[in-house]
Amino acid sequence: MSETSTVKSTVLSTDEWVQSWDKGAIGFHKDTIHPLLEKHLSVMVNGKTNIRIFFPLCGKALDMKWLADQGHTVIGVEAAQQAVEEFFEEQKVPFTTQSVPAVNGKLFQSEDKKLNIYCCDFYNFSKDIAGQVDGIWDRGALVAINNEDHEKYATILKGLMAPGCRYLLSATQYDETKYAGPPHHLSDDAVQQLYGDKYSIEMIDDVDALESRDSGRWGIDWLREKVFLITPK
Repeated sequence: MSETSTVKSTVLSTDEWVQSWDKGAIGFHKDTIHPLLEKHLSVMVNGKTNIRIFFPLCGKALDMKWLADQGHTVIGVEAAQQAVEEFFEEQKVPFTTQSVPAVNGKLFQSEDKKLNIYCCDFYNFSKDIAGQVDGIWDRGALVAINNEDHEKYATILKGLMAPGCRYLLSATQYDETKYAGPPHHLSDDAVQQLYGDKYSIEMIDDVDALESRDSGRWGIDWLREKVFLITPK
């Protein structure tokens, strides 16, 4: 954050995240397929079929069902059980549940096993639980967590990335002297610091994402959403 900023950063616990779902404070949820995922899906898939795609802090994103309907296998992680249950109910997808002691949580799984959502603390998750993945869609996840947890978060994602994995990261950028998040400002340099050691990083999109409600809620007058493609070197 800028040294001249007087805005205090918001620190959220996992319990507070769950409570936001209980209270219905889910303004981050979109009721449509994310247009930037739709636009750049071919970049992630890279000509392959039936790939494994990871959704960190997935909520009840419609994108998961959309991808599963195309034959891909989706693995999501979400701390709020309410979000997971609402996803399957609203998408009218029959599911089973099973205990996953290794993460002190549960696996919610569609009957065809194309949709797999682990309800647990994200920081308990690893490749040992569900294996590695071929693609990652990170929208509203990295920018939602506390800044001091970025390294821990990135370490988990690095472990999940199979050789040839293509990771699409959506980053929000704005004047952080006016608003401290979440969603947090994530600079180009911060992305480079997190992943540039072993991964190639390419910005593939940069769009104006400011909505009138954002200006009023957050006191900002500009908001960019950038998409970075992150791939193993």
